[in-house]
Amino acid sequence: MGLRVLRGARFAALARWVLVAAASAGTGMLLLAALGWALAHPHRPSDAAVRLVWCAVPVVVTVQFAVAAGRAVPGGWPRAGLAAVGLGRAGVALLAASATAIACAAGSAVALLVFLHLRGDLGGLPFHGAASDVLGGGGSVPLAGALTLLAVVPVSAAVTGAARLWPPRTVSTAPAPAEVSATAPPKGLPWGVALTAVGLAAEVAAPHGHGMPLPGGLGSIAPLALGGWAVATVGMVLAGPGVVHACGRLLAAFRPGALRLLAGRALQEESRAIGRPLGALCATAAAVPAVYDLHRGGRPFGPLTALAAVLVVLCVLATVGTALLEAKRGREPANAALRQFGASPALLRGAVALRAGVVLAAAVPLTALVAALATVPPGR
Repeated sequence: MGLRVLRGARFAALARWVLVAAASAGTGMLLLAALGWALAHPHRPSDAAVRLVWCAVPVVVTVQFAVAAGRAVPGGWPRAGLAAVGLGRAGVALLAASATAIACAAGSAVALLVFLHLRGDLGGLPFHGAASDVLGGGGSVPLAGALTLLAVVPVSAAVTGAARLWPPRTVSTAPAPAEVSATAPPKGLPWGVALTAVGLAAEVAAPHGHGMPLPGGLGSIAPLALGGWAVATVGMVLAGPGVVHACGRLLAAFRPGALRLLAGRALQEESRAIGRPLGALCATAAAVPAVYDLHRGGRPFGPLTALAAVLVVLCVLATVGTALLEAKRGREPANAALRQFGASPALLRGAVALRAGVVLAAAVPLTALVAALATVPPGR
């Protein structure tokens, strides 16, 4: 059933699934490269474990993108047709999760083929065997270990996607007012600010010296600094919806006109949909100066490190783009009603531009502040 959904998808949805498969293939290649390093260097198990641990970042952003793509698909399905064939909200969640798992599994299969080809297991050694030495060529690949690593992304994306789309358990039959539920402020802003502050404080207090090695020969990082960066990232993701909602409230305050009122109310309603992807984008942008400083210090990126960096950036950008497209599709009924009441296209375009400008005006300074306060003391 999930395969039929993929085959019958429109071009835009099919393009999203292709991107999900490509991201899964890149992440699967990184996981298999860690396995190949362990096969090539059996006397250095700690280095292989460090490489596998650093693969957690690409895995998280790939799963986030796959879940965002899976959540965007059911919005275009006809509810009446799904109900006619007996698919309720639970069935829709399982169907979207299965489609997500199939796309990720296809990418993992491509990663396995590329990995075996670079090792020379499929005949011939590309790049004069340079990749075979790094990936442990010449020996047998533990099939169970390779399949276990490749199953991480499809299983995680399917489970997370089903959990996000699963219908909540209703206690009361009386529905909540739509106006209150749509514009109520998210509750994660105080926690997000607190976690970001704690993470930045941990990074500042981290000692300079040797610690956990960084990928690609970029030196090492103190475990406290690494933990602070992770906590600050989680805090920015949690604070994202609250920041977007606050921007909407500021726009709609102090006797707004039609333009500010439309832009402000739309931001308040879309804060939960675009806030967390925007927070992840800000966290990624805040980490760029530290990575650039390491690269400028004379430590060039290796091919796998460059692949991981490009994969993380592209997955975060694709997640934000998917969330924005989903929010745009959700505004279409309201925009159609506004046009029937005589709203001009210029007014609607102006509201979109005003929303984007206000969010950028809030996100860019906050990201720059976090990037300036964040310190990643590498071991020189």
